[in-house]
Amino acid sequence: MNILITGGSGFLGARLARTLLAQGSLALAGAPARPIERVVLVDRVAPPADLAADARVQPLLGDLGEQLAAGALPLAEVQAVFHLAAAVSGECEADFDLGMRSNLDATRQLLEGCRRAGHAPVFVFSSSVAVFGDSPEQRLPDVIEDTTLPTPQNSYGIQKFIGEQLVADCTRKGFVQGRNVRLMTVSVRPGRPNGAASSFLSGMLREPLAGERARCPVAPETAVALSSPGNTVRGIIRASTASAAEWGARTAVNLPPITTTVGEMAQALERVAGKEATALIDWEPDAQIAKIITSWPSRFNPKRAQALGLAADESFEAILRDYVRENPQAVKLAVKG
Repeated sequence: MNILITGGSGFLGARLARTLLAQGSLALAGAPARPIERVVLVDRVAPPADLAADARVQPLLGDLGEQLAAGALPLAEVQAVFHLAAAVSGECEADFDLGMRSNLDATRQLLEGCRRAGHAPVFVFSSSVAVFGDSPEQRLPDVIEDTTLPTPQNSYGIQKFIGEQLVADCTRKGFVQGRNVRLMTVSVRPGRPNGAASSFLSGMLREPLAGERARCPVAPETAVALSSPGNTVRGIIRASTASAAEWGARTAVNLPPITTTVGEMAQALERVAGKEATALIDWEPDAQIAKIITSWPSRFNPKRAQALGLAADESFEAILRDYVRENPQAVKLAVKG
């Protein structure tokens, strides 16, 4: 079996690749498991050293849109496509053309490439909780159900929702076996901040654990829906293995989140690393970021995901302790427990 991952050198893409390679096989769309022979990682940057050293990994470096236009992707040879590459929320608000090019045009080109390949690969599209948005004119319900109508309030969410519809229609036409998966905000991400409006939901923990100051731009009572990196990857893989009958409707599945507040996240940090850590958080409001974050829902009833055997993380403290265990080189403060 050959697999292609766009954004394959990024944090989630690399973690997905490592998980699949460690498994060694994959049971696509309810079929019997088959050995994974090749994983193609498409990204602007080279993959991490451990992936580059794996003989099963084939890096393809460059802009996704340009590679698609040149016909450089081996879509006729892959049985599964995991489309994770995207410009993030803050970038899309700041640069409309970037978002349209990266999130809409590239998705359509990739689907068209799969259509031309002619064998209907499994196509997992990473959508986002940002397809839901609250506004005074269009209020969201207190709890998001699987049937709640998306009402995005920013360019990123709109582009992701359009992507969902493109995948759904290409599935209806038999061009791909589409699986739209709505990811929650992933925390804690290692590395450095990115351009996402939600980047601080990792930074306010990651930087203090490293002994550095961090800014929190929203009020402590702000509620958010979160998922750990590991749980997010499990959801993405489960989408690829679900049979058509298990998956059901062509609409997206909301991955199960935990609901917490930013203040409770800080409390979890204090339980893990003490007051020395929380003293490094600067609570500095940013109206633009707060407007985006508070428009996203925080409570879900993800019945379809639960029917697929997926569950939310145990707690945010458990997520934080997993981060500490997986990234010891990034933790400079003493950890309790």
